[in-house]
Amino acid sequence: MIRLLLLLALTFGLASSASADDIAATGRGVVRVVTIAVVDDQVVGFGHGSGFAIAPNRIVTNAHVVDLAERYPDNVVVGIVPTEGTKSYQGKVIAYDSQRDLALIEFTGARLPPSALYTGPMSEGDAVVSLGFPGNVDLATARSAADYIRPMTPVRSEGVLSGRRVLSSVEVLLHTASIARGNSGGPLLDRCGRIIGVNSAITRGEEGDSTFGFAIADTELAGFLHDAKQPYASIGTGCTSIEDRLRQDSDADARATADAASAKRDAATQDAMAREVALEKARTEASRSRENVMAIAGLLLVAGALVIGSAGLLESRGQRRQAVWALGVGGLSVLVAIIVFVLRPSGEVDVPLSALPKTRISTPDAALGKLMCTLIPERSRITISSSDDVPIDWGAKGCVNRKTQYVEANGRWDRVLVPDAEQTVSVLSFDPATRVYSNTRYLLSAAGMTAARTARGVVPNVCNMDDAALGRLAGQQAAVRAVLPPLPNEKLVYSCKSAR
Repeated sequence: MIRLLLLLALTFGLASSASADDIAATGRGVVRVVTIAVVDDQVVGFGHGSGFAIAPNRIVTNAHVVDLAERYPDNVVVGIVPTEGTKSYQGKVIAYDSQRDLALIEFTGARLPPSALYTGPMSEGDAVVSLGFPGNVDLATARSAADYIRPMTPVRSEGVLSGRRVLSSVEVLLHTASIARGNSGGPLLDRCGRIIGVNSAITRGEEGDSTFGFAIADTELAGFLHDAKQPYASIGTGCTSIEDRLRQDSDADARATADAASAKRDAATQDAMAREVALEKARTEASRSRENVMAIAGLLLVAGALVIGSAGLLESRGQRRQAVWALGVGGLSVLVAIIVFVLRPSGEVDVPLSALPKTRISTPDAALGKLMCTLIPERSRITISSSDDVPIDWGAKGCVNRKTQYVEANGRWDRVLVPDAEQTVSVLSFDPATRVYSNTRYLLSAAGMTAARTARGVVPNVCNMDDAALGRLAGQQAAVRAVLPPLPNEKLVYSCKSAR
């Protein structure tokens, strides 16, 4: 009967949601790992520990948590109980390291938010947080065996990092966060929710002695995952509060906007000067052309007068025929001189716009083409996301990658993305003047994502929307923003340059 209850509860259960902070965001991927040993259709053993998602369908835990499953795979059921949802899932051990006391479990049927390893420095006295399912809490609160395999939020405890030690050739972290049996395999976190170790053991507090916890160090975890050929996310940037980062980024954004405005004014001044130089050059050339034509007209007039004068001399010498020719040529020269003078250039400048220097100031809705955006670490706060470069194709009127429409407001273009397959809402923003691209990420609970998707409604993934469609999109984005927490978990800020 107990076995039937346990196996049924691995399929059906109840869930509770986590609050929107960094530790709770990591807690979405923390699970209870349950082992049920069955011999001759009888449950002969039951154990549980904790674990966390390193990939959407893979869990890290302690080797000793799944030791029976590794030794007797045909007689031991491994259950994965998430913190949210209505189901639990059966898993399979795919990597096992008894020396490091680490194991990797694979399961199907759901996708959990993966955790990220923190690879930066940690100092003694730094704050640490433990997440898991301590057995003494279960003993005090569980009403039946079903409570051990019902989805619920992990227990959080806080402490400090007391130092690094080596136990049996394995590097461990000594800390003061309260843990108990059942926390085994659960994550030890920094205050930004990044994995720094895997809880494994505790010291016994006897006769007033303090209790300390031991966690398998991040270095050992990275080595285990490498040996298991399991990719994982890693973050090396230090932990800064989101409030401080948003304030610093706001100041940096204001400076960048001011610099862009100053550069725009300088470019406008230089463009005006270049156009004035071009116009002055055109005026000079027009004046020179006018003067040259007038000089030619004067020369023709003088030459014609001289030739006409010579006609009289020829007539007095009896050379009448030559005199007639001289008179005709002189008269023609005078006539041409008059015509050239009358048709002389006015000296006014008439320069086509195509001949003037092109302005370098682009309009806010102009296409910029393919850009490569590089993270600005000092303006960013990362708890789980990749810091890789991001390529974007910025088209005219806020069309990105030829399919995603952004909405413009005061020169900045925004788009709120609410995916169906992830538990993350992203507010994307781009400023064409500064070429700064940002991704503000909210790591939400299942209930929070449901609210965001309801507010979003159906959004067509097309560009070149008419005014009515743009208005609807702006309204949908405002509705999503209204259900988001006051503060995000991450903000990634990038500087973009032409990909060419």
